[in-house]
Amino acid sequence: MSVLSSDVVSGSAVGLRGRLWRLSSAELREAAVSSSAEILRLEAVRVAVVDELSMRPDDQVIASRGVGSWLAANTMLQVRDGKKIAALGAALRPFPAVAARFDCGDCSFDHAVLIVAFCESPPKGMPDEALPRCIDLLLAAASGVEATTTKVRHVIATLERVFESDEIPPAEDVDRNELRIASTLNGRVVVRGEFDALTGEMLLSALSNLTMPTPAPDGTPDARSAAKRTADGFTELIRRYLDCAKTGTDGGQRPHVNVHINARDLAEHRDCAAAPSNGEESPSDLDVGHMPWLGPLSVSQTRLLGCDCFLSTVLLDAHGAPLDAQPGKRLVTAEQRTALIARDRGCAFPGCTCVPAWTDAHHIRHWANGGPTVMNNLVLLCRSHHRLMHRKSEFVGKWAIRIGVDNKPWFIPPLSIDPGQHPRPANTTFKT
Repeated sequence: MSVLSSDVVSGSAVGLRGRLWRLSSAELREAAVSSSAEILRLEAVRVAVVDELSMRPDDQVIASRGVGSWLAANTMLQVRDGKKIAALGAALRPFPAVAARFDCGDCSFDHAVLIVAFCESPPKGMPDEALPRCIDLLLAAASGVEATTTKVRHVIATLERVFESDEIPPAEDVDRNELRIASTLNGRVVVRGEFDALTGEMLLSALSNLTMPTPAPDGTPDARSAAKRTADGFTELIRRYLDCAKTGTDGGQRPHVNVHINARDLAEHRDCAAAPSNGEESPSDLDVGHMPWLGPLSVSQTRLLGCDCFLSTVLLDAHGAPLDAQPGKRLVTAEQRTALIARDRGCAFPGCTCVPAWTDAHHIRHWANGGPTVMNNLVLLCRSHHRLMHRKSEFVGKWAIRIGVDNKPWFIPPLSIDPGQHPRPANTTFKT
């Protein structure tokens, strides 16, 4: 590697674009390859460090609901990516051959994930003694610059075919069913899944009538692509299910789409909705709805939903905190939970992303100690942080919760995390 290209790889990217003209094309290619190798090396280092930290967690990791969430909270990673890093570190422990190849930079992160997934759930007909040879085949496909995900998946598919047993055909194995739903950075949702043939038949049968091309009234052919028609049909299928099905309960309520928005912003006239009434509102508080799962929703879409929905009113004080609703009982009422969701928008613990449906209503001063069931003594917490507030056994310090002058919860960390014990606001800013 030339001196110039080595400086590029080892140095900062600040101002780099203005210096790259000095490199030849060959040196640029060399720097690109070297920096990619460095990324692989650092990825392996990060996985190893995070895995060791997961086995020796301190107070900060415990308070973050695991090392993956802690990593995301202290870097620019998303929570799902932090958890993937932690999961790979743990999965590599029983398979030293895969770990060694990953650590030396000869196997990418994604390929290591595929290989350990196969090792953890091998074909039912594969004998244990065949696993080392299978790992060798998979590592051969995953190693070197010619390695591709297609090659790795091809080897996996071949091994599954070779060791197919007479028990359950892969097409009928419901244990292999999986569905992943994740939000993207721009607020959309990615759905990936794999199902057995029977489930696939039911899904395709349910979508069949909803995804057929529909000509316009004048006979113009349907211009939508097959993928767009399937997406539209899937949306309609979900809407009909939520409208008609016996869906059970979710966080104390039947599952449905919840959107929170100020009444003034829901107003039909934009000049009324967008103009601050007293000059004190933040622009981020105007012209936007909020969904518990996916966050912001444009005011136009919120108003469209508001044309055909059930409206529930929550009275707020000057700070935007809900007023009490039917206090006096140990268990929170439906009205109080609605008010808590409007205030906390999920788990209120700093840095937590848990949605309202997965939270408990926690008494800041315990009911057994005389704590009333009123808004100023309640806070929404996920099950992990709820246990933390009741003094998790392996956690050294103790978090405290106080209701501030804004009538919203504030969290005081223990000395082991913050010697100054500076109060931290409830985790609602990222959800607005």
